[in-house]
Amino acid sequence: MILLCQYVFGVAYVTLGNIATDIYRGAGIKRDEVTADGIPCVRYGEIYTMYDISFTECVSHTTEDVVAKPKYFEHGDIIFTITGESVEEIAKSIAYLGHEKCMTGGDTVVLKHKQEPRYLSYVLSTTAAQAQKSKGKVKSKVVHSSVPALKEIVIPLPSLDKQKQIADMLDNFHQLCNDISTGIPAEIETRKKQYEYYRDKLLTFKKQ
Repeated sequence: MILLCQYVFGVAYVTLGNIATDIYRGAGIKRDEVTADGIPCVRYGEIYTMYDISFTECVSHTTEDVVAKPKYFEHGDIIFTITGESVEEIAKSIAYLGHEKCMTGGDTVVLKHKQEPRYLSYVLSTTAAQAQKSKGKVKSKVVHSSVPALKEIVIPLPSLDKQKQIADMLDNFHQLCNDISTGIPAEIETRKKQYEYYRDKLLTFKKQ
């Protein structure tokens, strides 16, 4: 049984349903309804392939008349995918940090809240959260989750200030590990060049 709220070492553990101000499914946007311009949109497959922890701009656009009852997301919302091919990756979530109003496609869920969106996105990508997302799912050709299942996910929820501090730290680590110009990839490339330089120096001999 999942408690709505409990405390461990002074930190509240809450369900997503407990912190949601609204949570709802998106509405279908077919692949052939994606356009070069128009209103920004996110389709569920793109969450797996095109986005990471957070994003500020959508890679796709569409027109509002393609869906009878379009659903939208805005700054700070968390978007989940509830259909996928892998139990291990089901219900991947991303935080929207942009400022345009965007449409969300089918097989997605939008979570509205009053927390730090970056913190939520990070905590929902942890091993503990993913284990809850995968619980009860059966490997098959297509794996599904649902709004009720997402609402039962339990996460630690420190104060808003602490959430922002943690998110800032993780942003720095994330950049260090993924930014090819400043982070670990750049460091690896530098070390590789140093290795090649000294290798060539050590193995180059002057002719007698």
